This record gives sequence, structure tokens and C-alpha cells, in this order.
Amino acid sequence: MCGIVGIINHNSLEVNVEQTVQKALTSLSKRGPDFQDFYLDEKVVLGHARLAVIDTSESANQPFWDASKRYCIVFNGEIFNYQSLREILSSKGYSFKTHSDTETLLYLLIDEGASAISKLNGFFSFCFYDKLEQKIILARDRFGIKPLVYSKIGDAVIFASEIKAILPFVNKKEIDRQSLQYFFKFNYIPSPYTIFENIQKLEAAHYITLSLNEGEMNKVNYYNYYPSKKLYTSDYETAKKEVYQLLEDATQKRMIADVPIGSFLSGGIDSSIVSKIAAKHTQHLNTFSIGFKDEPYFDETHFANLVAKKINSNHTVFSLSNDDLYEHYEDALNYFDEPFADSSALNMFILSKETKQRVTVALSGDGADELFSGYNKHQALWLADQNGAKNKLVKTFGSSIASFFPKSRNGKWSNKARQLDKFSKGLKLSKNKRYVQWASFMNDEVSEQLTMNKFIIREGISYLNKPISDFNDYLHFDFELVLQGDMLRKVDAMSMAHGLEVRTPFLDYRLVDLVFSMPSKFKINGNERKRILKDTFIDELPNEIFNRGKHGFEVPLLKWFLGPMKQTLDKEVFNRELILSQ
Repeated sequence: MCGIVGIINHNSLEVNVEQTVQKALTSLSKRGPDFQDFYLDEKVVLGHARLAVIDTSESANQPFWDASKRYCIVFNGEIFNYQSLREILSSKGYSFKTHSDTETLLYLLIDEGASAISKLNGFFSFCFYDKLEQKIILARDRFGIKPLVYSKIGDAVIFASEIKAILPFVNKKEIDRQSLQYFFKFNYIPSPYTIFENIQKLEAAHYITLSLNEGEMNKVNYYNYYPSKKLYTSDYETAKKEVYQLLEDATQKRMIADVPIGSFLSGGIDSSIVSKIAAKHTQHLNTFSIGFKDEPYFDETHFANLVAKKINSNHTVFSLSNDDLYEHYEDALNYFDEPFADSSALNMFILSKETKQRVTVALSGDGADELFSGYNKHQALWLADQNGAKNKLVKTFGSSIASFFPKSRNGKWSNKARQLDKFSKGLKLSKNKRYVQWASFMNDEVSEQLTMNKFIIREGISYLNKPISDFNDYLHFDFELVLQGDMLRKVDAMSMAHGLEVRTPFLDYRLVDLVFSMPSKFKINGNERKRILKDTFIDELPNEIFNRGKHGFEVPLLKWFLGPMKQTLDKEVFNRELILSQ
């Protein structure tokens, strides 16, 4: 896991580019604390900041060249099937000087070109350079687990793992007002957009080819999981076995490392399953979770402890007070290089910081909610699609009833009042608008007032306009919008702020292909979410974790806004004179 940065120019590079690249690499040093270096020629700069995980020797440092010095790569990520790919390449006559997946990827690209990308099982962003042919391949993994941003400025294409590494090369920074609208709407900026007009995120499952001789640039979508190429035809019991087998293999593959490895264990279903499987394939698995001393409604350490005892892991709980959270919020915010307001990022920041003191790699359950239908939102969408008397009554009277109660996420009954009000209003919308509203932080009217910009669905998120004919369509939207823009962005940024690599077995593309081919009734059926996942692992984990409600953790922002942050907000955020002077 690392950070990459580079410049490609079919003319010549600027004379002072060396100092700028060094500045960019320094901004990525938390992602790659173990080694930083760059390569420079007349038209190309390739920089790399390394976090050593597989083959930690100096011989695996990057930029990495083949023996002939014709081909070079800078690579962020892990290729979990690299050993089998390496065997195939060895049979073709390729010889290796390291045991790294980087070298395997380099020779696979030499052997097969861009078509090699579809053979990779892992997460990645990379730049591959053919110095003789003057050609470049920039690529990102299937689901956007690892970031890659780029900017085309004149004749140059600049790319990096993070926006902060591109900014040293950018003279003019223009805010994208529609991206600002998306931020207020969703709490994050969805791919392919960023807060800057001239910087884009490379979409998941895409690669870019560049020819330095012709100055050509082409973008290709190399993988699609939806709609599924093959609909599932086997029965439910067979499906359970296949889910188990694939998830076990995906987890086992993600335990390959030459550094200490552990697992996040929140006490929820997803992390519990991953930890359970991991514990079968190592002695004394280290598991980690956080608890909240001052917020008992959100504290899940009881469930995490039950699972840890069941799987016999070495479990560590980091018990946090609200003061602990407040102490870290500025550091967490400062690591993001564009607006991002999912407050649970603070939890991930602290969990990653503490976990990194003990391991370098952590497994997580990310992706399971979007894949198997795990959110409260999913249940609401399923219920809203059912035509019946209950929906008509809620549509007519729900908001009026909810108005008599306080609405927030901080308690059981106030949360139910909030959900009733939101559900009642959503029933009055079309399916697509309902999904967007329930995936949003605020409604169109408020976000449009804040930005003086009308909410529109741009080309990059046009999938949200696709007619909804099956519940799997909602899960597809979640994969593209929420998973890529919010969940994976949060985990990558907050873990890499501490040089911790997080691996996600649920996002093995083979499992994703399988589950998206299944009928939605395997995943959600009435009030039961994650149906097939629960049924597959019901006998292997404590019953308590399957019978509990799902709720995230809300950082006590209101308490902070009215207390310790009030003076700062008044001075730096809500200062009219300061705003108008900008």
C-alpha cells in the first residue's frame, strides 16, 4: 500500500519539476512512510512513496524497472493472486529478482498489455510506462478501493493517489460549484468529480492509455458487474455454500503479507464473519474495536467481545470518550483534501491510529452492506416498493405524527420519529428521486440555497437516472455512489493517514459477481436484510449479533458546535466579513 504521483507530457517537462515532485511525494509520506523516490526523464516523472507489506526488502522499492530498463511501474495496492500469475509468467520464461506482487504486475503488463488488468484480483492504482514505445497505462481497481486522481493541464497529464499531491503542479484552482452542491447533498463528492474543476477521480474499473508521441489519451471501462452477465439459477442452499466458499477464499488470499496482520471487529455481522474466517487460518488472530464511554447507545464492545471469545482472538478495545474524539477531529479533517463530512471518519481515524501500533494490515467488513442489502435505507426502499394500505396511511399521516416527537439518531424513539418522517416524505417521490433523497444528507431545497446552484445529475452519475425495475438496481446505485464515494474513500484516507493497509474480502470481484447475479429475495425479504449472509454463518457466530438492530455512530457534533467549537466557528466559518473578502 503506497502513494503514487506522476507527470506525463508529450512535449517536454518544466525545468523546475524535480523540486515540485519532491514536494508532492512529501505530501504522500504518510501513505508510504518506508521509502520515497522518483524517476525523471524528458517527458515523464514517476514518483512513489512506499509502505512495505509484501517483500519488504529494498529490491522491491519503486519506481520498479524490468531487467532491460525499458518498462517501469509505480503501483499502489496489492494483487492477491500474484503467486499464481507469477507461476504462469515463470513458465513463459520470465525470471524474477524479488518476491513482490509489484514485479509480477510489471511483467504481466509487459506480457499482455492492458488486457492483463482483468486478470488481477486485488485493489490497485498504478502507472505503467513503456519507455521505448512512449506509452502509458493508468489504471484503477474494479470498485475504487484505491484512489487515483488526475488533471489535464495543457499538454501535461498529472496523476496522484491524492489531490494534495497534484496541487503543487496546479497554478489555478477553481472550485467546481456542482461538486460543492454534491457535497452538501451527500456529505461527500461522488466519482468522477472533485471539489476542483480541473481535477477528476478516475472512475473505478477504468484505465487510461496515453501515447506520448501522438499526444493521444483514451479512457476505457474494463469491467462491469451489473447487470450480471449470468443470472443465478441454482437453489438457495447451493447459493449459501458458494457464498461461504468464495468468502473464505477471498479472506485467506487477503492474509498474505510479510508484516503483522489483524482484523477490525466491531461486533457487527460483517467484521465478525471476516474475523471468524481469518481466525481459522492463523494462530491467535489480533482483533481491534473501539468503544464509546460517553455514548452507551452506540457502544458495541459487548458484541465484539462475544465474537472475540467465540473465535478465540487476541482482542483489543480502544475505549474513547467524547474528549478523545474532539482531540483528533482537526487531524482527521486536515488529512482530507476536499470536503468530506461523514463524521464516522473520525472513528476510523482513531481506530487506524491505534491499530497501526500493533499491526500493519487489517481486514475489514466493508462492502457487505452494499452487496447484501444491510442498511436501514434498504429495508425502507423495499417497504416503499410494496403497494398496500400501510404505505398509504404513512404517506398521508406519517410526517404529521412524527412532528410531535424529537427527531435525531441519538436515541431509540427519537430515531424512529426521524425515520417515520423521512419514510413518509419519501413515499411521495418517484423511485429514483426517493433513492437519491434517502442516500442524501439534506434535501434539494436546502442544498440549493446553500450553494445557489440547482441539483442536477451529471454525466458521471447518470446511472441514478436508470429506470428501477428490480431491488438489485438500488444495490448497484449504492456500489457506484455510496461505496465508492463515501465508505471506501473514508477507509482509505483515514487508514493511510497512519500507514495502515485495510483489506476488504467482501469486495473480491468473484464474490461480487456471484451475489449480483442472485435474485434480490436472497438478500432482502420483508424485514430481513442480509438474508443469505446471515443464514450462511448463523451457526458459526453468537446469536446476539444476528438479532440486534443496526445503527451507526453519530459524533456528538451538536454538543461541540454549542460548546468548545463555537468560538472557532463564529470566527472562521460564520464570519460574514471573512467570507465576502475571499
